[in-house]
Amino acid sequence: MGHRLADASAPARLAAPGEGIGPDELALAARNHGLPLETLRHDVTPPGLHYVLTHYDIPHVPDGTPWRLTVGGRVRRPLSLTPADLASFPRVTTRVTLECAGNGRALLSPRPVSQPWLEGAVGTAEWTGVPLRLLLAEASVRDGAVDVVFTGADHGVERGVEQDYQRALPLEVATGDDPEVLVAYAMNGSPLPPQHGHPLRLVVPGWYGMAHVKWLRDVTVADEPFTGFQQTVAYRLRQRPEEVGEPVTRIAPRALLVPPGFPDFMSRARMLRPGPVALEGRAWSGFAAVTRVEVSTDAGASWREAELGPEDGHRWAWRRWRHPWTATPGTYELAARATDADGRTQPLEQPWNRGGFANNAVQRVPVVCLDA
Repeated sequence: MGHRLADASAPARLAAPGEGIGPDELALAARNHGLPLETLRHDVTPPGLHYVLTHYDIPHVPDGTPWRLTVGGRVRRPLSLTPADLASFPRVTTRVTLECAGNGRALLSPRPVSQPWLEGAVGTAEWTGVPLRLLLAEASVRDGAVDVVFTGADHGVERGVEQDYQRALPLEVATGDDPEVLVAYAMNGSPLPPQHGHPLRLVVPGWYGMAHVKWLRDVTVADEPFTGFQQTVAYRLRQRPEEVGEPVTRIAPRALLVPPGFPDFMSRARMLRPGPVALEGRAWSGFAAVTRVEVSTDAGASWREAELGPEDGHRWAWRRWRHPWTATPGTYELAARATDADGRTQPLEQPWNRGGFANNAVQRVPVVCLDA
C-alpha cells in the first residue's frame, strides 16, 4: 500500500565508527520512551511507564469519533464493527509482556541507525478485548486463506515508501487459542490511551511489538503471503543487505535487573551501601515459560540461581525473580540471564544483525559499593 518514493531495498544505515547519536535519532528517542528499570517492581506497568514506539504520527481520535473495524478479504460475511459492537462479543483479559524488537539496538557495534533503545523497551499490561478468532469465525474464513493482514490508521514514509502501518500473521496464529490474539480496547481496566492505540489495537502474546498493530481499522484475510514493507523489508534478521533474512517473530528470553542502590543524575552509575541487598527483576520469553534465572556479581565469571516467583496463571507475562546478596566496599558488575522451558538461554555477548532486532544479551549493571 502506498507510493514508492525511493529504493525500499536500500539497507538500513549503520553508524560509522565513532559516530554518535544524531539529531534524527534524538528526535525519535524524544518521541518514544522506554520503561524506567526501577519500575520493573510493578507486576503490571502503569500506562504512562509502559514503553512506547510510534512509527509515524499518533492518530487524533477525539471521543465520539465514529470508528469502524472492517473484516474482509477471503471471508463469506464481511464485517463492519464499531467499538460498541465489539463490546457485545465475549470479553477476555490477558496479562501480556510487550517488548520492542529493537530493544538493545543502541548497544550494538556497529550501531544500526534507528530508534536508539538501550534495554527498557518493554512493559506488561492487562489487555481486554475480543479474541480475534471469534471475529474471524463470525466472518467465516474461506478455504485457501494463508495470512491475515492488519492495517492501522498511522500513515507515513519509511525508506522512501509511503504506507499505512501494516503487518500480517499466519492464519493458524490469528485463529489459534494458545496464545489467543486479541483485538483490544482496554489497557489495565481503562480505555486505551492514545499512544497505545485508542480505540482499538492488536495484542499478540509472545510476539515482539511490531506485530501488535495499533489504531487498528482493518483486518483482511488473504489467500497469499503478505509482502508489505513491514513484513518483508523491515523486521528481518540480516547480516548483509542482500539477504532475504529470517522474519522477526517471537520474543527471545530476557531477564532484567532492577538497578540497586541510587544513581548519579547524568551517568546513571549506581552506588549503594554495604550490607544485604535484595537483587530483583523480571524475566520473560515468547517461546516457552521461563524456568530459570541466574545472577552474577562478578561480570559473569560465576553464576548463582535466583528464586523465581509464581507464574500465577499469567503465561504471557514476565515473572519476578529475587536473589540475596551481601555487598562489601568495591566495584562490581551485576548481570542476569534467563532460560526458558525449551532450553533457550540468553547469550553473554550481543548477537548482531543489520536491523538491531531480537538482541537479548545479558544485562550488565556496574555498581560501586561505597565505604560505610
